[in-house]
Amino acid sequence: MGRQRHTASTPLVQADPSEDRRFVTALARGLTVLRSFGPADRWLAHQELARRTGLPQATVSRLTFTLTSLGYLRHRAATGEYALSPAVLALGFSVLSNFEVGRIARPFMETLAEHTQAAISLGVRHDTSVVYVAHCRSTARLILGLDVGTRLPFAETAMGRAIWCAAPAGSRALMARRLQAQDAARWPAREAGLRRAEADCAELGYATSESEWESEIAAIGVGIDLGDGREPLALTVGGPASRLQGALLHDDFGPALVRTGREIVAAIQAAGWED
Repeated sequence: MGRQRHTASTPLVQADPSEDRRFVTALARGLTVLRSFGPADRWLAHQELARRTGLPQATVSRLTFTLTSLGYLRHRAATGEYALSPAVLALGFSVLSNFEVGRIARPFMETLAEHTQAAISLGVRHDTSVVYVAHCRSTARLILGLDVGTRLPFAETAMGRAIWCAAPAGSRALMARRLQAQDAARWPAREAGLRRAEADCAELGYATSESEWESEIAAIGVGIDLGDGREPLALTVGGPASRLQGALLHDDFGPALVRTGREIVAAIQAAGWED
């Protein structure tokens, strides 16, 4: 069949979707704020967001408050500026394998996976969860079957605890409020686990979760703090608790994990990559 001709009944320009009663204007405006950040932007002032979006400053204030509360923006109160949060990654799990930090980290993760014969994961926080942005499996058969995009609880996992330990005090306070609001009854036990993680990181250099998230799983995690103000990531070694324990876990895998974390930070900084 030949190419369809445009007639009076086939308009070149479709109707404006914003005029449809199903169109949610507030949602569209919120996404417009997120799209205001370009590849070279890290922090944008409130006035600049209003200028780029063309929205009234009062509207931008409501949108940025909502997006910050949901974890999609970070707010620097001292300057009134905003930055995208790693939580934005959770909106696009299908492209997380191309996340640049994961690409840079992957060779180091693969080396660690072969050394430990365990599962190596890199993750970020999203609200009261953590999300895998990169994952490597060793050639061993008995390893974790999780993959990129997997969402895990924050307080009970080595990944969440490592992020907690690497985060500044203000971020910890915000996370504590969110976790307490999520489940007040479980907060005392979760808080105790996070405090133990702080002690572990101070003594060992990494956080642990041995049969605390799942009885058959053990993991250790180290924070990946790039030192430029962005929210830290975490690198973990995980696998069967029957194997990841004792001297093997703490005298061998622990130091190897800490060393790999430092190598990844150095590689990312050397690449000059920015979010």
